[in-house]
Amino acid sequence: MDIKYVGIVMEKKFHVVVEKGLDGYFIGEVPELPGCYSQGKTLRELLENMKEAIELYLETMHDLKKRPETKFVGVKEVVVNA
Repeated sequence: MDIKYVGIVMEKKFHVVVEKGLDGYFIGEVPELPGCYSQGKTLRELLENMKEAIELYLETMHDLKKRPETKFVGVKEVVVNA
């Protein structure tokens, strides 16, 4: 999560993990915000929906006087025998 102040408005950047479901929809998850998910028919729609989901999540956290407790580190690949 990167924070940048623009005037009196604070901008925050979040990582979105994107997958494509079997139904063709794009599914997004924000690792820093547990339970913050959304979906869209297109990647553009997903990202618009994710922005709204993140804003609502942060608004709820603010109302509850809580802060996100995790920080995104990265994505790693693990190979297993299957």
